[in-house]
Amino acid sequence: MAETSHHWIRKLEESRKPAYLAIPDLIEEDLASGRLRPRDRLPGLRDLAATLNLNYTTVARAYAEAGRRGLLDARAGSGTFVRGKTQSLPLAGGSSIEMSMNMPPEPPALAARLRESAARIMRDADPYQLLRYQDFGGMAADRAAGRQWVQTRVPDCSDDTILVCPGIHSALVALVSQLARTGETVCLDTLAYPGIKAIASQLGVKLQALARDDEGPLPHAFEALCKAQKPGAFYCNPTLQNPSTLTLSQQRREALADVALRYNVPIIEDEPYGMLPIDAPNPLAALAPELTYHITGLSKTFGAGLRVAYLKTPTSRQTQRIAGALRATTVMPSPFTVLLATHWINDGTALDVLDAIRDEAMARQAIAAQTLSGLPFDANAHGFHIWLPVPATCDWSASELAPQLRNQGIGAVAGAAFSTDGDPPNALRLCLGGPQNREDCREALTRLVNMLDDPHRLHTPML
Repeated sequence: MAETSHHWIRKLEESRKPAYLAIPDLIEEDLASGRLRPRDRLPGLRDLAATLNLNYTTVARAYAEAGRRGLLDARAGSGTFVRGKTQSLPLAGGSSIEMSMNMPPEPPALAARLRESAARIMRDADPYQLLRYQDFGGMAADRAAGRQWVQTRVPDCSDDTILVCPGIHSALVALVSQLARTGETVCLDTLAYPGIKAIASQLGVKLQALARDDEGPLPHAFEALCKAQKPGAFYCNPTLQNPSTLTLSQQRREALADVALRYNVPIIEDEPYGMLPIDAPNPLAALAPELTYHITGLSKTFGAGLRVAYLKTPTSRQTQRIAGALRATTVMPSPFTVLLATHWINDGTALDVLDAIRDEAMARQAIAAQTLSGLPFDANAHGFHIWLPVPATCDWSASELAPQLRNQGIGAVAGAAFSTDGDPPNALRLCLGGPQNREDCREALTRLVNMLDDPHRLHTPML
């Protein structure tokens, strides 16, 4: 660092910028030239101030500015380290190795069929009908198609208990707003879809994480909460949970449903991945039908852009109640996407796509199993994301790794995004789906393994 300090003294004397702005520029220049390397430790504030003949406050402001630019990583008790400038990458759709957005794989063999089918459907449709307001919760034909889709998982349902929604997220907004008032509680697992956290925050609803074991939320923890303060609802993602990939066993589902029934607590069953496994246990909607609001859709079993979800309510009366909430928050789903969804369900295309996605997911999971053979991780053969604990040999936390991996062209999501109890697991969620092909998937996972084996690679930006 002595050579760098002399270089900085000369540069600061020549610079017309204030020193607190010039120092971050020098750090960036030295990173580019190789004079500084990521993970190099910088002097403490007082030491650098003395070396550069500057006051402590100026150097503190310089380090703060460098941190704001993403150049430094300060760790309490350890010091200040050069991190390198993190280059942001476009989200899925703009990068072939984006693995942070949980999208289904795109089977290439079906592209021509979908293109031709969509063109035919739109050609035969009445354009003005599609440009008009639709019935709230879906037209009769669209509800019938939704019932047909939902019956794959919940056989006992009728058209008057089905609502067509513009995506699962909008259905969750409507449900939380109706089942829990401001200040009330919704209980859930210690890991959950980040959207439910955002919805609860927006609506002023408290989230209470339930203690869990390796099989999911503990029924006795659920019961203890019901005794202490009856929650407005119990939210769960029971099949291929996002992010852990956990599927609740039949026994655990029955025990949780039993608690809900005894204390009359509504269940929000968020099951976007429920149709992916061939042998998924019975849904909670079949175990506690009088209390369960079952949500599924097409974004995870067809494509993320097909923003159509189906909400199965306990009764026709509840259907009307939730329809009012949907009307207030989202008005209606797009008639264009609903038209495609209804046709593709009715003519069998949706099931064919689902089968193809399962096959493609299995192929990519096989690649992950082979490439990550030295690392323990959680997955399901029919799912398209994995849950990867950060190895103990890596001195980076998941929250530190995620932006560094993005710098290398790999999008990943750290466990903190899913934590509901303030104690996030040190793990990453990686999606194997999306627009990348199998070889891109293999390349990204291979690069990930190499980086974990040699953390210094994390600081070398991908060109």
